[in-house]
Amino acid sequence: MADATTTIEALKNDVKKFVEDREWQQFHSPKNLSMALASEAAEVMDLFLWCESVASYEELEKRRQDVEDEIADVAVLILAFCVRHNIDLSSAIAHKRIEAAHKYPIEKCKGKSLKYNEL
Repeated sequence: MADATTTIEALKNDVKKFVEDREWQQFHSPKNLSMALASEAAEVMDLFLWCESVASYEELEKRRQDVEDEIADVAVLILAFCVRHNIDLSSAIAHKRIEAAHKYPIEKCKGKSLKYNEL
């Protein structure tokens, strides 16, 4: 599988089969999946804990496989949430992009890290 050739639908189908083969759907409530997602995201953060921002690039290269594994865990949980609770990820992203474009117009935020209410 590669990003350039794998669709979100194919990834969702793969996750769906994995979950169904193990009969895990029963555990995939919104609460459980959101908590698991937060936990896995924290594991990504843990790889860079106590690391200065500039040094994090070097840390990423030193621990690339660990980072990729944790990022994959996050992505799988996002896909599992979407599968279980009928969320079209592409539509959700498109909707969020439109909202973000309104909150962060280029002329106000370009090159700035301020939150939309501080622009």
